Amino acid sequence: MTTAAIIVAAGRGTRAGGDLPKQWQGLGQKRVIDWTLAAFEAVPDVGHVVVVLHPDELDRIAPRAGLSVVAGGDTRSASVRNGLESLAEIGIDTVLIHDAARCCVRPVLIARVLSALEGGALAAAPALAVTDALWQGAGGNVTGTQDRTGLYRAQTPQGFAFDTILAAHRAHPGDAADDVEVARAAGIAVEIVEGDESNLKITNAGDFARAERIVRDMDIRIGTGFDVHRFGAGEHVMLCGVAVPHGRGLQGHSDADVGMHALTDAIYGALAEGDIGRHFPPSDPQWKGAESHVFLSHAVTLAGEKGYRINNMDVTLVCERPKVTPHAPAMQAALAAITGVAPDRISVKATTSERLGFTGREEGIAAQAAVTLVPK
Repeated sequence: MTTAAIIVAAGRGTRAGGDLPKQWQGLGQKRVIDWTLAAFEAVPDVGHVVVVLHPDELDRIAPRAGLSVVAGGDTRSASVRNGLESLAEIGIDTVLIHDAARCCVRPVLIARVLSALEGGALAAAPALAVTDALWQGAGGNVTGTQDRTGLYRAQTPQGFAFDTILAAHRAHPGDAADDVEVARAAGIAVEIVEGDESNLKITNAGDFARAERIVRDMDIRIGTGFDVHRFGAGEHVMLCGVAVPHGRGLQGHSDADVGMHALTDAIYGALAEGDIGRHFPPSDPQWKGAESHVFLSHAVTLAGEKGYRINNMDVTLVCERPKVTPHAPAMQAALAAITGVAPDRISVKATTSERLGFTGREEGIAAQAAVTLVPK
């Protein structure tokens, strides 16, 4: 099926407070709407995204491949219809309609709705069964209770067979709370799929704090690094900050600490900041013979400046000799001192290449590393 998503972002969001409508306000390192778009763009089955904006704010999102922008209407239903009409001639089979203010939506929930549509449902929407007691009230006092049996808290994205929901919106006479209401008015059965407690809709000022906690947990970065240095003259090799006795040394522009270089590149990679060569060019003579902790410290500092900390790191050294295992605890301690990461979150291990390749011929040492960065 060809699937598109419509992100409704034409509202003014005044209850949330602030100088801007809530979709444009900052949340962590992005705007609210940027988190929403990232979730849908992470789902491979979503081939196109339409963002519906207030006519005065069309320049806030730049169209790009796979993403278009249309002007909203006077009501939510009118805005959704504008989004649907923009897709009417491009062969869409299914459509997801989502509120931009639900910026904590996870790709797994989007996939759950799509799965229901692929299973034959004409409409599907996520919801959570009401579990709290419900009261009726007036004047600040409880005036009665309400049976919660069969009650659900509705969420988005709500998914539909495209032609079916387009026809329903064209026939609907006025506004509606959501697109399920429009579908049901047209006699369309809507399948309920399991919702997600974290998929909150930012409505009031206090919701930003909760949303920020959720998106921080979602913003995890993983990076990998790889490096190689050949053997040359020397009496030891520097590996992960430890001078390991050996009949030869490693050659390089700096101290050739292959393990620390791979780890540094892994951090830069997780930050999408290139590699050591970008930050410390080998053509610059000031770095000749430099100790590699300078590079690693810079990468750690840069991660902190971008709002991340290292959750854990893993380094694998590939060589026949020297034997690494006896020195691994000292390497963990050295890396912990440089990075500030607890030793029990640092793995240093070694393997051979079974006498194959340049490492097997003992021409040099290779290292690969992986790191996980999480928000501070």
